[in-house]
Amino acid sequence: MSGLLTKILDDVRIEYLQRMQERDFAEPYLTAEQLCHEKLFIDTDTLAKIIGQDPTLLAARAGDLILNRQESENPSVGVIICSNILAAALEGLLSVAVEHEWIEVDEEGNLLVDEEELNQDTQYPVLVDYSQSEIARQNLTKPGISELSHLFGSAEEAYLRALKECSSDAYQKALQISSDYSVFAPQDISPLVLENPLLLGLRPDDLIDEDLFDGDPPAGLIISSHLTRMLLNELLELGAKEGVLAVDSNGNVIIPKDPDEKTTVH
Repeated sequence: MSGLLTKILDDVRIEYLQRMQERDFAEPYLTAEQLCHEKLFIDTDTLAKIIGQDPTLLAARAGDLILNRQESENPSVGVIICSNILAAALEGLLSVAVEHEWIEVDEEGNLLVDEEELNQDTQYPVLVDYSQSEIARQNLTKPGISELSHLFGSAEEAYLRALKECSSDAYQKALQISSDYSVFAPQDISPLVLENPLLLGLRPDDLIDEDLFDGDPPAGLIISSHLTRMLLNELLELGAKEGVLAVDSNGNVIIPKDPDEKTTVH
């Protein structure tokens, strides 16, 4: 686990003990749930650093963990990851409650939580805006080529080489190369997130086949899908500039109806 995340979770545990004491040890479940939602929707830049230390967090899925109705429909990558962190932290705090006998368990180990605590149907707002990042803003002004620009540049060079060898099937070549240069592994995506935390603000946006992952894609795949689409668009624009892909009157690349059909340039 990330050392930074470990420190955050330790602080949450200490605050839980303090709050329970202040509340005369009442409502242990509700107190834990409220505290986790207050503290564990981690800000964009800190979350990016945590992912840099622990890329496996990019394997997180939304499941039924997001209690905010607005976010649960099309959650951002940041919300998905934080909801998983929150769920694990809540389980840890409830274990603390059991240890202190604030919550009882039955013979099968199930928590016996007061119904009043469970039936409050609390809606927790997500106050962090994962489309804002100071790190991303600072990195924009830094000299040199970003990791993502380097990746896209390599793909564009490969596309131009492929077109030089044979300019037919330019659309298919763009599809193939955008796929070849896609990043899927968490350890490959995490440096991109660390460099540009705004990637945590990306959402599924119907980019991923519903049949894959039971309609509940990993956070990292959401980022990968967006980057693949961005790369494909760049390659198609490059193909149009090279004169091997047709464009309409608005300058947009005409996508062949049949992917196997050769593109005719007028």
